Order: sequence, then structure tokens, then C-alpha cells
Amino acid sequence: MSKTQLPPFDPFSLPESNGTIYPEPFASLQRKRFNRRLGDHAGLANFGVVMTRIEPGGQSSCRHAHAKQDEFVYVLDGEPTVETDAGRQKLKPGMCIGFPAGTGDGHRFINETEKDVLFLVIGDRTPGEIVTYPDVDLAGAQGPDGKYRFTKKDGSDY
Repeated sequence: MSKTQLPPFDPFSLPESNGTIYPEPFASLQRKRFNRRLGDHAGLANFGVVMTRIEPGGQSSCRHAHAKQDEFVYVLDGEPTVETDAGRQKLKPGMCIGFPAGTGDGHRFINETEKDVLFLVIGDRTPGEIVTYPDVDLAGAQGPDGKYRFTKKDGSDY
């Protein structure tokens, strides 16, 4: 079966979602973050592209590091602050940053301004991903079915 190229689309025509797969109490921390899954809409299987908007006072996620999947972020609008193991840095439109898999460098984006921030997140979809969260009692592992299971760091359920 051959795949067909999908026609161009306006990313802003896609619905936004602030849903999250995090368990509570972490899910409620993501309520000011909205995603549009551009890669899924385009039918991409090998990597994902997400347009993320964060309202003032919001964050992209809990600070996390990927074991197997690379992640690349390109800022479109606003001035998010990226928080990594090296500290905090304000980014501006046109700037980008990458997080190679396996480095253990925990990262997240926060909006400390009065204006929404908008950026693209591009990441590969290597199976069997393990995500660590250095600042909170959370661990994530991707199962064979591609779905993530979140536990406490000791392996117990939420």
C-alpha cells in the first residue's frame, strides 16, 4: 500500500488541545499549554511536529529528559524561558534549541511574560522511550503499544 501526500494545510485551522497524559497532580500544571499535532495531521509516522502555545504563567511540561528520542524546538512568537540542567535562558522568535536523546538534560519551557508564546516541537518517534523527571516524583515509559505509562519513581502507581 502506498501512502499519499496530503495537501498543504493551515496549522491554525487545527484544533488546540490542552489535554495531557500526565497523572494528577501533574496534569493540572499543564492547563495553560495548548498543542496542535501538525505531524499527525500530515500523516507523519517517523517523527512528530507539534505547535505549542503557552499562556502567561504556563509551562510546556514538567522538566524532563528523553532516553531514546531527540527533540528540537523552534520559537515562532513570544519569549519563552527554557529551563535545563544548565539553568534558565530567555529565548526569542527565530531561536532554536535541541535536546539529544540520552544526555539526561532535563528541560521544559515556561512563559514568564504577559504574552502567549508559540513554538514548534519536532521529535523522533523511536519506540521504547523512557522519560525521566528530575524535579518531581514521576517516571514515564512507553509500552510496546506506543502508549506511555506513568508511575512514581519507585515504580508504584498513581
